[in-house]
Order: sequence, then C-alpha cells, then structure tokens
Amino acid sequence: MSTDTTASVSTHILDTSIGRPAEGVAITLAARAGSDAAWVTLGGSATDADGRCKDLPVLPVGTTHVRLDFETEAYFLSKQNQQAEAQQDAPANRDSGTAGAFFPEVAITFAVVPGQHYHVPLLLNPFGYSVYRGS
Repeated sequence: MSTDTTASVSTHILDTSIGRPAEGVAITLAARAGSDAAWVTLGGSATDADGRCKDLPVLPVGTTHVRLDFETEAYFLSKQNQQAEAQQDAPANRDSGTAGAFFPEVAITFAVVPGQHYHVPLLLNPFGYSVYRGS
C-alpha cells in the first residue's frame, strides 16, 4: 500500500496465447533512489492461479525507479505442451531457435512518485509481450 512517502506496486500476467492467466511465474522486484543509484533487489514472489502477484515487497522511502523481472522461460517450458495443443498451427517454440522461450525473461523498468499506486500488467505470449500502467 502506498503512503505519502512511498509508492506501491502490483502486477498480473495474462498469457494471450491461451487467453488465461499465467500461473507460477516468478517475479523479482528491485528499486533505486535516483537514476544514478544502484538497483537494490527487495524480494519477489510468483503469480497465483489468477496470474496475480499480491505480495510484492514494500518499496522503501525515496524510491524513484522500480524494476519488475519476470522469469518467463520456466513458465513457457512448463506450459509448452499445453500451448502446442492450444495453438496447433503455432507451437510454443516454432522458429525461436531455442527449446525454451524466445523471451526467457522480461524486465520492466518504470518511474514512481510517492503516494501513487502502480499496477503494471504484462500481456505475454511465446513471441511477444506488452505492458501498460493499469489501475
């Protein structure tokens, strides 16, 4: 939860290749105070059955930038057979040149302002992703 001196962050993931939430994706949250400051890893969590990550660490006072790292490769490897069935004409590793995901990880960096809440959804598929500031 945000306060007057801190911001807060939440996220969820929708696997658009199957039209369902992405369960079990590990997420790490890092923060820094200023563009020149070093990143500090605050901790992480994993998405639940609804693709939501409700227990990300609290941001420290003075945070100006946040980075969410999504470990997508393990998710796609575990879902590869299901996705191949769901996308009969576009198997999960088609043309990727790898046995796993084309994007093995997704890192999203954004600026924050104290007192604001930032919900950052990730729309994910084996060959692309999109993010936006949600509500």
